[in-house]
Amino acid sequence: MNPSSSVNAQSVFDDNAASLKLSWLAGHEGWDRGFSSETVANATSSADLVGHLNLIHPNRIQVLGDAEILYYARQSDEERQRQMAELIALVPPFLVVAGGIEASDELVLRCTRSSTPLFTTPISAAAVIDSLRLYVSRVLAPSITMHGVFLDILGMGVLLTGDSGLGKSELGLELISRGHGLVADDAVDFRRLGLDFIEGRCPPLLQNLLEVRGLGLLDIKTIFGETAVRRKMKLKLVVRLVRRLDGEFQRLPLDKQTVEILGLPVSQATLQVAAGRNLAVLVEAAVRNTILQLRGIDTLQNFMEQQRVAMQEPGSQEFSYR
Repeated sequence: MNPSSSVNAQSVFDDNAASLKLSWLAGHEGWDRGFSSETVANATSSADLVGHLNLIHPNRIQVLGDAEILYYARQSDEERQRQMAELIALVPPFLVVAGGIEASDELVLRCTRSSTPLFTTPISAAAVIDSLRLYVSRVLAPSITMHGVFLDILGMGVLLTGDSGLGKSELGLELISRGHGLVADDAVDFRRLGLDFIEGRCPPLLQNLLEVRGLGLLDIKTIFGETAVRRKMKLKLVVRLVRRLDGEFQRLPLDKQTVEILGLPVSQATLQVAAGRNLAVLVEAAVRNTILQLRGIDTLQNFMEQQRVAMQEPGSQEFSYR
């Protein structure tokens, strides 16, 4: 079995031991057991990788709760040995006995001999499965790190991007002073957690920090308070800052502007950086306009429709922008 490098018994235990109150009972030698690349590729969701005891899907993380232990106890000695031997032979990443149930001596012995990691926890099987599915979905999700400032503006995740020296961090600082929240500055970790869901977080080393040229590193949480920072946000809008608008930009773009991130189209607005422009107000306006579009209200399309109707009325005259 070729384990997935990002998820194995040791990493799952280290990351979840505190929250799930895990104890490692047996099979320590199998610390590097994980999912095969084929299993990960064929999984449509994290539900395919974590679940209750299931011999049909042996490559998932097997969780044994009250129902599974009761079913196991009802079997004859011969049937129990056969099923347990079959389960161990199929090389699951690891087993979890949940609900505070004591693992049987036979299960501990088989896991020890086969180097199959065996965890125990007092938490219910359903809660363990939900938590591990969420954990696995995050770890195995497609990810990318992007340069920019990620903010919570009016409840929407907005990424400010552009060339170095355009003032992204200064703009971010102004938006924070206007009551919006900082998620990450400079480097933003994005993960695609669903069909239309990209979540952005800050790398642990950079949390709460914003670098402003001339001022250095600012601790936003300390300066503005806890309400000025966010742990995570869904990415909904990318605001690209440019020095000047050349021919590739339309004054009134007829089609919705998007940029592809992790295979998903994300709405994009382009703003020119120039003296005298209040970029903070323009970013807020772009966010409000995006919110309207998400609600099905497109101002430009509505105007074009009204213009088309007006031009069809008797006595109407054609006009053009100058």
